Amino acid sequence: MSQASPPPTSDLAVLADAARSCEACELYRNATQTVFGAGSRSARIMLVGEQPGDSEDRRGTPFVGPAGRLLDRALQEAGIERAQTYVTNAVKHFKWKATDRGNRRLHQSPSASNITACRPWLTAELHAVAPQVVVALGAVAGKSLFGPKFTLTEHRGHRLDWPPVAGPFAADQTAVEAAFATIHPSAVLRGDAADRERMLAGLVDDLRLVTTL
Repeated sequence: MSQASPPPTSDLAVLADAARSCEACELYRNATQTVFGAGSRSARIMLVGEQPGDSEDRRGTPFVGPAGRLLDRALQEAGIERAQTYVTNAVKHFKWKATDRGNRRLHQSPSASNITACRPWLTAELHAVAPQVVVALGAVAGKSLFGPKFTLTEHRGHRLDWPPVAGPFAADQTAVEAAFATIHPSAVLRGDAADRERMLAGLVDDLRLVTTL
């Protein structure tokens, strides 16, 4: 496998174009396309999810499927304008397996090697956007940002120091002031109907922490 390394630029369009050629791990073989981040280079908040879903893989844009719509709702209820955010994923290709039901593709969690292979692109986005706040949406994003020992149970809902004490971004020199971690919106969708409103309320409460800075 070959890897298209991020070019030395803060131009997000150039980075996105270069990422289309990345073959650093096996996921590019079955994915429709690379799904790079989206949003303003001057965004105050960077939201980092796990990986594209089925809708994102087909459309080439992050957070445009059911989880994206729920994220939009949570941001609105938390008092955060989507225009203030840059949204991306720790892994840029959709990892899936086929099912017996026609064209339905079943999501699979990225491996540690997938996360590591994609981290140069996340690093490039972080430096290009230089957000004030970074929010990890889910455990995969947390492990990508803070290292393999990160657990959502321990770190959710608390302001986290940036740069981290340990992990791949421990020496980061961007303008990030703080980081937070919360559940991925897809976790709300996977919950029982009786629990979804409670889980959504928790996600909104976590996102509100961002507005206190």
